[in-house]
Amino acid sequence: MKRDIPPSPLDHMIAIVQQHVRHDDRVATAIPFLALYHSSQPTSVTRGVLKPSCCMILQGSKRVHLPDDVLDYGPGEYLVVSVDMPAAGHVVNATPDQPYLLLNIELDPSEMAAVVMEAKIDIESPQPVRGAFVGKSDPELQEALYKLVRLLDAPPQEAAFLAVGVKREIIYRMLTGAGGRQLYQNIVLDQQDRGISKAIAWLKDHFDQPVKVEDLAQATNMSVSSLHHRFKAVTTMGPMQYQKQLRLQHARALLLGGDVDAGTAAYKVGYESQSQFSREYRRLFGAPPMQDVKKLRMKSQSAFQ
Repeated sequence: MKRDIPPSPLDHMIAIVQQHVRHDDRVATAIPFLALYHSSQPTSVTRGVLKPSCCMILQGSKRVHLPDDVLDYGPGEYLVVSVDMPAAGHVVNATPDQPYLLLNIELDPSEMAAVVMEAKIDIESPQPVRGAFVGKSDPELQEALYKLVRLLDAPPQEAAFLAVGVKREIIYRMLTGAGGRQLYQNIVLDQQDRGISKAIAWLKDHFDQPVKVEDLAQATNMSVSSLHHRFKAVTTMGPMQYQKQLRLQHARALLLGGDVDAGTAAYKVGYESQSQFSREYRRLFGAPPMQDVKKLRMKSQSAFQ
């Protein structure tokens, strides 16, 4: 006699999330650090800056493009990002009957460090590793995520309060799981002595200003060669390439706001040459500034029709 297989935590989470997000959209929840994503079809490639987070796919699959690699992940797998990282991505598998569903959990390095210290987690990790990686969830992590998703059905105030403790459990499960070494390296050790997060923060604050690698190395107490090695190991690109992408992403946001033209946007993000700005913008986004913005606006309008 064939025995029925009981629903997994993944199955339960899919059922709950589908009740809370029925259309293609990103949905904020009563839990401040949790957002839900739904897509009933594959999407085109979009560019942006990944923020420190854990992105767990419940259904469907996605592809993320880094400067020197491609990361694919699907049901039961998660993408962890430990530093701000320019990247591109698109939903690969999704249908109306089985839409792409994802949990996005914002991560705070200080929270991670606190869990490591309080739980006395000790992970040997001598070398810098990439700031974005794909891991496979184990039963313990799935159960912790299921606890979080169940809170979506609780009253908002209760959900927001109880979610704080559940998030700590999720962080603990991630740190003690197969991907713990990379999390420990990039979020905890970096805070202590590696300085890459400090370098990224410095570039974000000065992205529109001329920056010399020597000045950045001095600001983060590293040699130029050490800065290059560690920065590229974590972000997959050099500091100046990182700054360029921040500039272009910010310029795109300014243009989408509709208050500036391409020349003004170029100047505001630190370019002295509009032709260089247009050239580098086209290289990153695939079209000249105003043509790219027009296309994005048309796509946005059609999504709401």
